[in-house]
Amino acid sequence: MTLLEAIAVLLAGVAAGTINTVVGSGTLITFPVLLAIGLSPVTANVSNTIGLAPGSASGAWGYRAELVGQRGRLVRLASASFLGGVAGAVLLLVLPSSAFDTIVPVLIALGVVLVLLGPRISRRVAARAEERGGLPPHGAGWVWPAVGAAGVYGGYFGAAQGVLLMAILGIGVDDTMQRHNATKNVLAGIVNGIAAVLFIVVADVDWRAVALVAVGSVIGGQIGATVGRRLPANVLRAIIVVVGVAALVSFLV
Repeated sequence: MTLLEAIAVLLAGVAAGTINTVVGSGTLITFPVLLAIGLSPVTANVSNTIGLAPGSASGAWGYRAELVGQRGRLVRLASASFLGGVAGAVLLLVLPSSAFDTIVPVLIALGVVLVLLGPRISRRVAARAEERGGLPPHGAGWVWPAVGAAGVYGGYFGAAQGVLLMAILGIGVDDTMQRHNATKNVLAGIVNGIAAVLFIVVADVDWRAVALVAVGSVIGGQIGATVGRRLPANVLRAIIVVVGVAALVSFLV
């Protein structure tokens, strides 16, 4: 790795950490850069996941104020993310990458549509739940398996995992967009963390790339938390949609 390549990877890590904290899909920046410097797709994916894990923790810490009062919800949903992350990481190691080539764009498109229609759908969900006594603090019953499914996808590749999580939380959990974003950062961090542990043990890792992405993503996590926490709900939702569409285009083109 040349000096210019190292700088490119570091800067990509900063950008990815920022985007992951605000929305998600930072992998769409770091993964192509790692491919460009000569890493194989699997090694790039594995190294990228390990490198972005500290950035997830950094972003979650930056949103700690919005996590106040969410302990019970986080504990419940964290179990879904943990199990999903393990399953997704195992799938990456045992299945060919072509296995998810068709489903990944569909999931991203679904996430974008759900974010766009989220306010309308969430109002209907809340109204029906109100007739039955209201939504529980941890959200509708389908939220847990949906978070688990997003964890499977996140453990396998991760791009746009944040878009999917924001759609799930925005529709199924009665809370603000900023608090959903804080929850999303924790859940995505759990998925990245457990996948990273498994990859460290059994996969081929480029530790130079990991170190550079990790340093950059930690810096980016703090930048993202500072910027993201100031965004109004509609602006945050618009950014999620734009990033989701960009992710979709990158897969289809």
